[in-house]
Amino acid sequence: MTETAPRPTLEAVAARAGVSRATVSRVVNGGDGVREPLAERVRRAVEELGYVPNQAARSLVTRRHDAVAVVVAEPETRVFADPFFALQLRGISKELTAHDNQLVLLLTEGRDDHARVGRYLAGGHVDGALVFSLHLDDPLPELIQRAGVPTVFGGRPGWSDGTTDVAYVDSDNRGGAREAVRHLVGLGRTRVAHITGALDQTSAADRLDGYRDVMGDADPELVVRGDFTPAGGERAMRELLDRCPDVDAVFAANDLTASGALRVLRERGRRVPEDVAVIGFDDMLPVAEQTDPPLTTVRQDIEEMGRLMARLLLRDLDRRSGGATPAGVVLPTTLIRRASA
Repeated sequence: MTETAPRPTLEAVAARAGVSRATVSRVVNGGDGVREPLAERVRRAVEELGYVPNQAARSLVTRRHDAVAVVVAEPETRVFADPFFALQLRGISKELTAHDNQLVLLLTEGRDDHARVGRYLAGGHVDGALVFSLHLDDPLPELIQRAGVPTVFGGRPGWSDGTTDVAYVDSDNRGGAREAVRHLVGLGRTRVAHITGALDQTSAADRLDGYRDVMGDADPELVVRGDFTPAGGERAMRELLDRCPDVDAVFAANDLTASGALRVLRERGRRVPEDVAVIGFDDMLPVAEQTDPPLTTVRQDIEEMGRLMARLLLRDLDRRSGGATPAGVVLPTTLIRRASA
């Protein structure tokens, strides 16, 4: 057996730097009141000895765990199949890593998982939570409020509990949808349909509202419910063609839905964009640039949304003593024109 070398201690760092143990503790825990020359000696000793702070002891001093829970209110089969979640998680991870915080990923498959997540958040394991892809009947907001954990939500909150100071990051879903539908109308299309997302999520409801802002007097048969998935897009497109065979344009609630709609249009012998113009939402490059034809879509900066969620939470944690709460932020969208419309 190989003997394991003992871990360097605060006392060893103090001896190497020629300072007190208390001085070393203040430096490694980010405290104030240490002159820069002494602090530099401590940092050099830490590097030379390979000292790693004990997180449990550090938490007692700083009252911080340097860990953030990321709660995705979707089953793992959805999370790992949809590039939207990968982009948002990448943005969150980059921001947390830049501030030396750990990401703890929590997924919810069902009601039992909601209770588990609530218990974990209430247990004091993390400093805060980032929560996205909520559905309107989701119990998570109530569980999180009960846990008392600082939280930033991804997407405009849709619950009606009277809360007005909820921190969130979202895109201009309604404005982006309006721009997409106006573009289709500007192309001379008169039978413009909409395949919605999951309407128990505010992003889908806002995009439907944006469609209706432009097409207020449109035939209600031109709106078909989807669920943000390619299979949902295929099913909705078949239903749409069966009930409205003269449709000449489709605004799909996201790029995955549009990709499914494009497959069905090709199966039915409809040319895109000559017969039916198609626009998506998200501009996820692994999807939008690889459809046939490449997809015109509304771009939202998904990775930046993730980064901003993490940034708002960390900023709130840093100024908690002042009681400040970050406000909701809505990012702009842009229409990206490709060959499908």
